[in-house]
Amino acid sequence: MAKPQKHSKPQRSSKHPVKHGRDNLKPRTKSSNKGKKPNHKAPPELPPPPAVAPAPELLTTASQQLEFFIQQYQSANGIQLSSLELESFTNACIVKLSESLPQDVSNLSEHMKASFGSSWKEALCKKQLSGKNTEPGSPTLLTISLSALRSLELFRSLKPFTKECPAAKLFAKHLKIEDQVSCLKNHVNVACGTPSRIKKLIDMEALGLSRLSVVVLDMHTDVKGYSLFSIPQIRDEFWELYTTHFHQRLLSGSLRICLYGTIDANNFKRTKGRSDANE
Repeated sequence: MAKPQKHSKPQRSSKHPVKHGRDNLKPRTKSSNKGKKPNHKAPPELPPPPAVAPAPELLTTASQQLEFFIQQYQSANGIQLSSLELESFTNACIVKLSESLPQDVSNLSEHMKASFGSSWKEALCKKQLSGKNTEPGSPTLLTISLSALRSLELFRSLKPFTKECPAAKLFAKHLKIEDQVSCLKNHVNVACGTPSRIKKLIDMEALGLSRLSVVVLDMHTDVKGYSLFSIPQIRDEFWELYTTHFHQRLLSGSLRICLYGTIDANNFKRTKGRSDANE
């Protein structure tokens, strides 16, 4: 009896070999780099260290400060004073402050004591002046600042003068002008404010000038680099106030200007140089 034949497994064609393991995976397609330049850029160079700014040369003398004030006055108003007009300005127009005491907020009251001399208590502290009929709402000392916040800082620094006779806050932020008018119906020695509100109260005849002896111009520069003379709107408001109500009093000698704070003489010289070149 014949044995059944075994069927042999068909042999695979050698044309299509079987791949195992990783060899059986599809090859990854590479992204085309056609048209792209090879990235061989060098790392960016660090900028050179900033040049060390020269230490500010402060305007310390009365003549320097007066020259600075006149230069600002001419620049803001687009005028050039004649030699005869310039003679009307003297060093006596400027309050000379002590160089041994820093001109910061905490020292303002001490500087003002020195500027008023032996009469500082009567001028800055007394609620009523003996034997004198004074106009209500007419301060002896007026500080003018860039902003309400800065005015408030100066207001607080003058507390040694305001225990007996309160000072007046003459700025718009959070304060109604009607309340300020009511405050100025009383005797006032010290007032702190901003140019716009001060001028408005003077024009309303609420703020008097009959006793005004010193106007402190706050030269403080804020964190953004702005000052009383650098923001066009605030600067213009101040010079309008000055020309309308302070200029003639300054020239007559009944009023003095105090430039309080740091004034960079280097910046002043550059500004002055440009001004001289345009003459």
